[in-house]
Amino acid sequence: MVMIRLFALVCLTLAACFAPLTGAQAKEDRRIALTFDDVPRMAGAFMTADDRATRLRSALREAGVGQAAFFVNPGMLAKRPTGLDHIRAYAADGHVIANHTALHSSLSESTLAEFIADIDSASRFLDTIENTRPWFRFPYLDEGRADAARRDAVRAALAERGLLNGYVTVDASDWFYEQLTIDAARDGKRMDMIGLRNLYAESHVEAAEFNYALARNAVGYSPAHVMLLHETDLAALFIGDLVVALERAGWTIISADEAYADPFGRYAASYDTPSAQGTLTEQVAWQAGLPAPRWYARNNTELAAREFRTRVLGEPAGPEG
Repeated sequence: MVMIRLFALVCLTLAACFAPLTGAQAKEDRRIALTFDDVPRMAGAFMTADDRATRLRSALREAGVGQAAFFVNPGMLAKRPTGLDHIRAYAADGHVIANHTALHSSLSESTLAEFIADIDSASRFLDTIENTRPWFRFPYLDEGRADAARRDAVRAALAERGLLNGYVTVDASDWFYEQLTIDAARDGKRMDMIGLRNLYAESHVEAAEFNYALARNAVGYSPAHVMLLHETDLAALFIGDLVVALERAGWTIISADEAYADPFGRYAASYDTPSAQGTLTEQVAWQAGLPAPRWYARNNTELAAREFRTRVLGEPAGPEG
């Protein structure tokens, strides 16, 4: 473990330890897996929770996505019991199911004992589900923030349980756009669905391109990437459009199994930055000493909200727009 940690630190600080990529290798390097958090979610702005899950399954098939990963919160089944049928249906479709805690706990706002118990509760549920993987994704991508002792304690607990960090390398805050649609529908506002589709797809492609470049700058190559999405109405409506947009930009959609087999994952258990929060790409760039920005611009929710107001609601951008 010490040798692995030292190797990771050296490679993070010395990008020259990786050979430059040829043009062909760079093209092959644009690989990305789709992953969905917070399963099962409640109803969104446009469809019921059950209709959404059914439509998302169909959309993934039509887009040719053979294996995505779904990170589940089984504690939510008390509010949405039919979600169990959909989790099993995702697995039957060939997608993989993994741990996101039972109740979507925040590590920074829980005691260590509470947080680990929530992981274990979700693991017991996963023992009853087919096609699972030993991956754990931190809710809110919160791995302890500035509390290194808490971060390391959870790392140790995961290792004891044989769980690997289900890290993310690409995030475009799709959950925030989903909430904006829910708020707009509640307020009776008319939404431009073409504008919404374009904003959703564009933001995720831009986030993928940003993190592709960030990884190349930090460690000299771009790994198989892992995109963070959520089980939302927007995903059910536009996942096919997103896949097309990614492919047009030169990306290949791969399985979550392939993505998490990438050696880049070794950094998830070894990075040591002032704040354990966010994408693994950001953490690696931080440790490599790269200057800001280390995260995609529209993860700033004020900027994302302005884009939504102008492009989806047709409203003025406001004084900062």
